[in-house]
Parts: sequence; C-alpha cells; structure tokens
Amino acid sequence: MPFRAPVTDFTFLLEKVVGFEKVAQTEAFGDATPDTVEAILTELGRLTEEVWAPLQRSGDTDPAKLENGIVRTSKGYAEGFRALAEGGWLGLSAPEEFGGMALPGTLTAAMNDMLSASCLSLGLNPLLTQGQIEALEHHASPEIQAMYLPRLISGEWTGTMNLTEPQAGSDVGALRTRAEPKGDGTYAVTGQKIYISWGDHDFGGNVCHLVLARLPDAAPGTKGISLFMVPKYLPNEDGSLGDANTLRVVSLEHKMGLHGSPTAVMEYDGATGWLIGQEHKGMAAMFTMMNNARLGVGIQGIGAAEGAYQHALAFALDRKQGRTVLEGKPDATGAIIDHADVRRMLATMRADVFASRAIALSCAVAIDLAKASGSAEAKARAAVLTPIAKAFGTETGMRVAEMGVQIHGGMGFIEETGAAQYYRDVRVTAIYEGTNGIQSMDLVARKMMDGGEAVYALIEEMHAVAEAARGQYDTLAEPLWQAVETLREATEWMVSQSDLNERFAGSVPYLMGFARVLGGYFHLKAALAEDGDGPRSRLAGFYIARMLPEHVGLLAHATVGAEDLYSISVEDLSA
Repeated sequence: MPFRAPVTDFTFLLEKVVGFEKVAQTEAFGDATPDTVEAILTELGRLTEEVWAPLQRSGDTDPAKLENGIVRTSKGYAEGFRALAEGGWLGLSAPEEFGGMALPGTLTAAMNDMLSASCLSLGLNPLLTQGQIEALEHHASPEIQAMYLPRLISGEWTGTMNLTEPQAGSDVGALRTRAEPKGDGTYAVTGQKIYISWGDHDFGGNVCHLVLARLPDAAPGTKGISLFMVPKYLPNEDGSLGDANTLRVVSLEHKMGLHGSPTAVMEYDGATGWLIGQEHKGMAAMFTMMNNARLGVGIQGIGAAEGAYQHALAFALDRKQGRTVLEGKPDATGAIIDHADVRRMLATMRADVFASRAIALSCAVAIDLAKASGSAEAKARAAVLTPIAKAFGTETGMRVAEMGVQIHGGMGFIEETGAAQYYRDVRVTAIYEGTNGIQSMDLVARKMMDGGEAVYALIEEMHAVAEAARGQYDTLAEPLWQAVETLREATEWMVSQSDLNERFAGSVPYLMGFARVLGGYFHLKAALAEDGDGPRSRLAGFYIARMLPEHVGLLAHATVGAEDLYSISVEDLSA
C-alpha cells in the first residue's frame, strides 16, 4: 500500500475539532477560506504521495556523504526539495512583502506533518528554513531581511540553526564560540558547532547559518550570547553569490537514523557574520526559531507515526498467519489484522496519531490567533500547548514506530522491510529542540508562573465540553469528565509546590498525563461532530476506554515529589 496523505483527517480536524474557523474569521487570515484550505491540502498531499514518499528508503540506503569537502545528498533529494520550493510552499506562512503567501501557520503545520510522514530526513530541511524566516522577520535589520528573506522563502537559499557545542548541549550558556567586531559592521566568528542538521548540501544556492556566539565584552551564561547570520557564501549587493566564507563542514555525524539528513560538525574560522537583533540578546532571537522548531519537531514525530502506521497497516492486511475467530465470517480478511492483539496495536497507533495531531494543530491555531489578534489568552494557550505538543508528538512517534516493528514480527527486525527505519529516524525527535524532560520542566515551571491560570483555562474548557456531553454520550463523556477532575487536582498540587524540584520530579508523567486527557477531549469532540456514530466515534470509544485510563497512574506518579528519588543514593544505583 503506497503512502496516502491524510488530507481527510486534516480537513476534519480543522473544520470540526481544533477551532480553525476562528483563525479564518480574522482579518489577517481571511484568505484561508475552506476552498483555499482544501486546495492547499490536496496539492500538498499529491506532492508528498508522488514526489516525496518514493525518497523515504533512498535516504536510508543511500545516505548523505562528505566527499572532498562537499556534502553529497541522497539520490532524488535535490529534486524533491526543488519540487517543494517551486510550488512556493516554503513561503506558505511567510510575509507577503518578501514573496510569501501569509497564510496561517496551522496550514504550515499540516504541511510539515505530511512532509515528515512521507520522508522525515528531507522534511528537516524546510522546517529549519521556516524557523529562520520567522526569526529574521522578527529580529533582523531591514537590510538583512531584504537580502535573505526573499531567497529563503523561494527556496533559493536554505537556513540552519547553530547552538550546540561539544561542551555545551542543553546548557547553551556554556558555549565558547566568539565573535570579534571587524569595524565595518560585520563580525569575525570563530568556533565549532555540532549536530547541525542540514549544515550543507548540494542543492545549490546559499546555506545561511544562524550562529550563537559571544562578543569580547559578553557576560557569562545565556545573558552574554549574541546571534549572527553567517552564510556559506558572502552575498553581493545584488544577492548573487560572492566569495566563500571561512567556514567548513568538518564531518557528518554517524547517526542511528535520519541518514538522509546531513548532520554536520561545523567549523567557523574568522567567518564573516552579521549581528541579528541586539548585542547580548541572541537567545531572545534564537528562541523565536526554537519555539517554531519545538512545535515543528512535535509534528515531525506525528508525521513519522503516520508513516509507520500506514506501513504496518499495509503489512497487517497482507500477511497471512494463524487462525482467528473471524475465519469463515464475511468480514474476515484472512490476514493478521484479524488477530485481536494486532487489531489492538493498530487501533492504538491510529488513536494516538489522531490525539497528538489534534493537540499540535490546536497549538498552531492558538499561535495564529495570538498573531492575528494579539490575544493574551491565545498566547498563553499556545505557550502551554507547545511543550505538550513537542513531547507528546515525539513520544507518539516513537511508540507508534516501535509498534509498527512489532506488527511486522521478525520481518520488522529485518532492514529490508523498512519498518525499523521509522523508529530509528524518529528516535532523535525526543532529544533535540529541548529534550522531552526539558519540555516537561518548562510546562510545570515557566508555564505555571501565572499560578496555573492558563492551564486551568484549558481544564475548564475540557470540563465544559465533557459536562455538556454527559447524559447523551455518557460512555465517552463521563470518563473524560472524571479524568479532567484528576488533572485539575494534579495541577493544584503542582502549583502549590514552591520548591521547583518537587515539580520537576514528576514533570514528565504530569505532561504525559495531561496529554492523555487532552487526547480524550479531542476524541470526544470528534465523536460529537459525528453525532456519536461513525469511524471517529468508534476510535474515540477505543481511546477513552483503553488509553485514557493511563492518566491515573501518570498523574499519581506526578504528585509524589522528589524525596524518594534522592533517598536512592548514587551508591544504591551503582550497587
């Protein structure tokens, strides 16, 4: 079964579940009519099915290589990228004044989902460029914007982000890359960066690196970091490519997965760079790109889950083994999909893809509403949903991909089937753009600095929908209502802890329990949109009966505190 872009799922979610109509009703996004949205999703679906999906395996079997200082990408990747760029899709949500379409970011989220589902390694490239476009839009000088934005939006140039160094992983403040003023408005940037996704390629054009570095008078820690644009080639005034900058790819990382994505060790040797934003305020500018990427990485996980699910479903429909209770009945397939446990795994995969996708799109809708209206409420909602979307989306990607291997049985452990690739590719998404542990700490600390007000607003919304559905849809609404109350109690406990380490000790189970409840909420809304009778209603019944109960153990774990963790000594762990 070839890859099928889930266009109908996106249409249903946007129209019936996540409130996209509020975005389309704003003056800023009035062009996002149902007909326009349908046309965009359909065309992107065609692109991913026909052009990108055939590249999925080649990126794994024919990985990116560094040959004589030149990065050679996987067969077909350059053509796949050009098809995306020539369609104007890189500028789907970019500003019109620089050649973009200025459409809602929610549509870009749907696009990234489909790109990731069809070919995750290649999909990383446009995700980084999109983030750089947003960072430059908000923080760069008019001159930098005029030079870079039109070319990034057209796909003529591509973007990267350079944070990590060998001694500075999640602790960005420990970086040592330095920038010396050259006296002409530019800076000489010197240092080494690691894990730079798509640090170079052979697509042509320029590779534009946003690099964090320290000025000579910088304070220690993150408060002393500045951000610089350091391109591979120094652009001439007319935008043509001039001399090569003094930077190079030292090596490409040998990774567990994402072999088609060239992840580079970059060396800057007095490379010419331009300041983005204010001196010593680089983290504020980079956070614009990072927040964009956090939602984008969550969506990568969801897209990978979609691809893994479809791959496993095709195998389960084709593989014949053993007898089942359906044998001889009209709805029997004769394949392993008739086995109860295989059916359970497939339903689990599909239910979690739906739940995580709904969370991510709801986050994107909130971001769009905040941008269009300046609503503080929408901004706060987006802030709460971003770490949940990132962490739960990537956890879903890993779980679904792993289940896909299980459904294949022994064949899943054989590389030729392609099932293992989905797991290997998606595994890193739980690590980069802030590990999922960091996301959970952000949720229970910074995102609760308002006393939990934004979280409680989301809880009240879920409570109201569940309350209204009680009676007519009791089997779905009643368990969700109870789950929301349990989430409220766990949130009250979190807010009451003045020692943040008490919160951190249970932050991951809290985030995952929160996501489980949110998933039940969106499944209930889907069932209500079908009047409780249809495939999504049956999937909602499965999720609420079998998966929602996980929140009980997760939220109980979340509220234990830290004492028992530290009562286990290092010696105990080493015994």
